[in-house]
Amino acid sequence: MEERIERIKQQLYAHNYKLTPQREATVRVILENEEDHLSAEDVYLLLKEKSPEIGLATVYRTLELLHELKVIHKINFGDGVARYDLNAEGADRFHHHLVCVQCGTVDEILEDLLGDVEKKVEKTFNFKINDHRLVFHGICYRCKDEE
Repeated sequence: MEERIERIKQQLYAHNYKLTPQREATVRVILENEEDHLSAEDVYLLLKEKSPEIGLATVYRTLELLHELKVIHKINFGDGVARYDLNAEGADRFHHHLVCVQCGTVDEILEDLLGDVEKKVEKTFNFKINDHRLVFHGICYRCKDEE
């Protein structure tokens, strides 16, 4: 984790920002809960346990800055709540998600399934794609097994 924090610190410095104690605490919460797709409120509640002096507005500002610098992705699974996902280091594209409409579980698809679709869209519409998001809504294997 310390190596990842150091790389994030370098990303911030490259854009003339500092890794303040509040930002570092926020980054640590995100790293510690990497698979949970936390909302700003989730981050804040987890952060309050360790750093009660950090306010919700600081969390929002930090998450927006990290999003702007492409350290994290802001995602919405159709429920109106922005959630945050760490950008996979070295990945060319964002990964995809499976959202269960029964239990709310979010699973990840780490491989990029849309390479051919991107090529076709770029050619057909003369459109340069920088990235894409794909979210599948359905019933997860855990809920299906309970039926």
